[in-house]
Amino acid sequence: MPAAAAPIISSVQKLVLYETRARYFLVGSNHAETKYRVLKIDRTEPKDLVVIDDRHVYTQQEVRELLGRLDLGNRTKMGQKGSSGLFRAVSAFGVVGFVRFLEGYYIVLITKRRKMADIGGHAIYKIEDTNMIYIPNDSVRITHPDEARYLRIFQNVDLSSNFYFSYSYDLSHSLQYNLTVLRMPLEMLKSETTQPRQESFDIFEDEGLITQGGSGVFGISSEPYMKYVWNGELLDIIKNAVHRDWLLYIIHGFCGQSKLLIYGRPVYVTLIARRSSKFAGTRFLKRGANCEGDVANEVETEQILCDASVMSFTAGSYSSYVQVRGSVPLYWSQDISTMMPKPPITLDQADPFAHVAALHFDQMLQRFGSPIIILNLVKEREKRKHERILSEELVAAVTYLNQFLPPEHMIIYIPWDMAKYTKSKLCNVLDRLNVIAESVVKKTGFFVNRPDSYCSILRPDEKWNELGGCVIRAGRLQTGVLRTNCVDCLDRTNTAQFMVGKCALAYQLYSLGLIDKPNLQFDTDAVRLFEELYEDHGDTLSLQYGGSQLVHRVKTYRKIAPWTQHSKDIMQTLSRYYSNAFSDADRQDSINLFLGVFHPTEGKPHLWELPTDFYLHHKNTMRLLPTRRSYTYWWTPEVIKHLPLPYDEVICAANLKKLIVKKFHRYEEEIDIHNEFFRPYELSSFDDTFCLAMTSSARDFMPKTIGIDPSPFTVRKPDETGKSVLGNKSNREEAVLQRKTAASAPPPPSEEAVSSSSEDDSGTDREEEGSVSQRSTPVKMTDTGDNAKVTENVVQPMKEVYGINLSDGLSEEDLSIYSRFVQLGQRRHKQDRSSQQLCSRCPDGVIKLTPISAFSQDNIYEVQPPRVDRRSTEIFQAHIQASQGIMQPLGKEDTAMYREYIRNRYL
Repeated sequence: MPAAAAPIISSVQKLVLYETRARYFLVGSNHAETKYRVLKIDRTEPKDLVVIDDRHVYTQQEVRELLGRLDLGNRTKMGQKGSSGLFRAVSAFGVVGFVRFLEGYYIVLITKRRKMADIGGHAIYKIEDTNMIYIPNDSVRITHPDEARYLRIFQNVDLSSNFYFSYSYDLSHSLQYNLTVLRMPLEMLKSETTQPRQESFDIFEDEGLITQGGSGVFGISSEPYMKYVWNGELLDIIKNAVHRDWLLYIIHGFCGQSKLLIYGRPVYVTLIARRSSKFAGTRFLKRGANCEGDVANEVETEQILCDASVMSFTAGSYSSYVQVRGSVPLYWSQDISTMMPKPPITLDQADPFAHVAALHFDQMLQRFGSPIIILNLVKEREKRKHERILSEELVAAVTYLNQFLPPEHMIIYIPWDMAKYTKSKLCNVLDRLNVIAESVVKKTGFFVNRPDSYCSILRPDEKWNELGGCVIRAGRLQTGVLRTNCVDCLDRTNTAQFMVGKCALAYQLYSLGLIDKPNLQFDTDAVRLFEELYEDHGDTLSLQYGGSQLVHRVKTYRKIAPWTQHSKDIMQTLSRYYSNAFSDADRQDSINLFLGVFHPTEGKPHLWELPTDFYLHHKNTMRLLPTRRSYTYWWTPEVIKHLPLPYDEVICAANLKKLIVKKFHRYEEEIDIHNEFFRPYELSSFDDTFCLAMTSSARDFMPKTIGIDPSPFTVRKPDETGKSVLGNKSNREEAVLQRKTAASAPPPPSEEAVSSSSEDDSGTDREEEGSVSQRSTPVKMTDTGDNAKVTENVVQPMKEVYGINLSDGLSEEDLSIYSRFVQLGQRRHKQDRSSQQLCSRCPDGVIKLTPISAFSQDNIYEVQPPRVDRRSTEIFQAHIQASQGIMQPLGKEDTAMYREYIRNRYL
C-alpha cells in the first residue's frame, strides 16, 4: 500500500542576508526557489535580540517586490539612483544560531557545505565554512574590552571540522527510530492533526490544502534528541519565535559512506557517530560522569546498510546496528598537574548506592531498551593499582543495580583485559573479540525494515535462529545495546567496536539476501572497505577527544602492521601528550562557551579566571536537587513497563507530543523526496554526482587483473588487492589529494570508468581547493601514419585486456563480419528499389540478412513496438507493484516450482 507518512523536508535550504542600517533581512528558500520565508532582525537594540517571523510563504515574485520596496524605502534620498538602501551581505545554507557574550548578539551562518552521505534520498552535509556576523549597528554598539577575547575562544571551536546536518533526516535519532515514526498507524496520525492549536501554531500551515476525501499524505517531523545536538543552546532563544524550518540542528562526530558493489548491485555502507553534548570536553579534563548521569566521551555509533537500487524508505531495504562508547560511569578523575604520561586515577566521591551509574543506565534503558551489555576492556592485573580501580568500582555498581532489576532485563557485564591478551603470543585478540561479538549481536539483534526472506525460512541457518531482538511483522528491531569502554575509550574501544560491527554487518547482509551465510572473513573487499571506514571513524573521534589519531589500529592487533607503523605510533603518542598538556585547557574553555555551559555575565568572574569548571558541569554543587531517586527503584517506572523495547520508540501520549504532524498534497515539495534528490529543475552532470565520488569496493579494493572473482566476499592475498592491506594513510591531506587525483584522472582501460567529481552538490556549495589534472597511466603513441602502434602502456598489455592486439592484421572472417554489420545498418525500414539495387551490388560472400523480429518495424532508424498481450501487461504491472512494496500472492504452481528448485539445489 502507499506510504502513510513521509519525512518533512525543510523549506529553508538557501539563505541570503540583506542589510540596512536599521535591520537585517534573512530570506530563506527551498532548493527549487519556489517558496520563500523572510526573517526580520532588529539592529537598533545594543544587547537584546529582536527577531520577527511573519510565518508567511512568499513566491519568488513577491520576494522580489518586497526587496524592491525595502531598497527604495531605505535610500538616503527618495528617488536617488546612485546609492542603494539594501545591501546583500552574505549567502548561506543554514543558521547555526545566535550567541551573545558581553556586547550584542552575533548570528552564525553556514556559508559552505559538502555532501557526505545519502540515506534513502536524504542528503547529509558537512559544514565546510561559517560566517559570524555582529548584529547591532555601529551607532548603538556598546564596546567591552573583553569581548574580543570571548570571540576568539568561541571561534576556537572549529565548525568546519566534523559538524553535520540534514534538511530532511533527523541525525540525532537512529534509523530505527526514524522509520518507526513513519510506520505509525494512520488513525494516530489523524488524531494528531486534529489536536487543538497552540498559541505559536503557524496560521498558514494548512493554507491551500485540498483533502479530496483524505487523499493527502501525512508529513512527520520529530523533536531532536537534544543530547546529541550541539547548537541547541544557540537556537534556544529563537526556538519559540520562528517557524521550525529555520531551526537547523547540527551534530558533532563522524559521518562516512562507501559503496559496496556486489556483482554490479550497489549497497551503501554508512557510518554515523554522534558525540554527546552533555559533559563534553577533552581527554584528561573530562573523565567519568557528572551528577546527572552523563559520561565523558560518550559517542553513539550507528552503521547503516541500504540497497541503493531502491531509494524509498517504504519500498527499499534498510538495516542498522547501534553501539555506544563512553567513560566509566563513576565519579573519577586524573590530575594532570604532575605532567605524567599516565596520571594516577582518583575516585572523587564515594557512591555506595551507585547513584550516578543508576542515572546513566536509566537513560540507556529509555533510549535503547534491554539488555544493556557492558564490555569493559580495562586492565585487570597490574603491578601498581591503576586501571583496576575502575574495574572494581564498576563491578560493585553493576552488582548493586542488578539486584533490583527483573532477571530478564539485568545489565550484562563482560570484563576482558585486552592489553594482557595483546602481549601474549599464544592468544589471538581478534578471535576472542569475534566470540564476544557473536554473543552480543545474538542478544541485542539488529534493525531491518523487511521481514525474513522466504529462502531463510525454508533453509534456516543455525546462527540466524538464535538471533535476539524483537521480531515484528515489518522486520526486526534492535533491543538493547553494547556499551564498550576502556580508560580513554579510543584505541582498544575502536577495535572492539569494529569487530562487533563486522559481526553485525554479516547479519545485515544476510537479512537483505546478499550473502548465503551470516559470516564475513578478513582480507575480503567488503571487510577492508568496512575497516577503512572504522579507521577514519576512530581517527576522527580520537582527534576530538585525545588530540591525536589512533595509536593502535586493527592491523596492530592483527599483528600485520608494517614496521613503519611503529614510528608513526610513537609520533601519535607524542602528539597526544603535547595536546593534553598544553592545548586541552583552551579547547575545554571553547567547548564550555560554545555549548552554553558558561554564560559570560557582567560583574562575575570571566571564563579564564575560573580555577576549575567542575561546578559548571555538576549542578548539584551549586544548588540542592529537588528530588532524589530511590536507592532500590532506581529506574523510571514508564521505562521498565515496556522493556525490552526502548521507551522512546513506544507509541504513547508522551512520545506523540514530540511529533509534528501535518497533512500535505501527495506531490507537495515538503514531502517529495524524489524531487529533492534528483532535482529535475536544475542542470546536472555526472561529474558532480555524489555516488561516483564516494569510495567504491570495485574501484578502490577489487583487483584489476582479469579472471579474478569480482565478488567482494572473496578472500584475497595482500598483493592481489587494489589497495594494499599493509598500506596506511600518512595524513589526511594526502588521502584527500589522492582521492581527488583519482577522480580527475582518466581511468586506465582495465578500470571502471568513473567520472571526476568535485564532492559538491552544487556549484555554489563549496569551491574546489585545487584542481589536479594528471594522467594516472602515461601512454605514449607513435605517429598517426605508423598504424597507431602502442609503444608503452604501464597498466596492462592490450592483448590481456581486450583479447586482441590492434597491431595485428584483421582476418578475412572478421572483415566479413564487419561487412555484414555495415550492410545491416544500411537497410531501410522501407524496401524500395534503390535499396534493392544496393543489395544486388553487394560483394560476394556477404549474406543478405532478412530481419526476423516480433517488431513490425525494427532497424536502426525506426522501431515500432509490438502489441503486448494481456498476460504480459499483468506481469509488468505486478513488477511495478513489487517495487512499491505490493507483492502478489504466490500460486500453488509457483510454490511447488520453488520447493522443487530448493530440493534439487540444496537438499
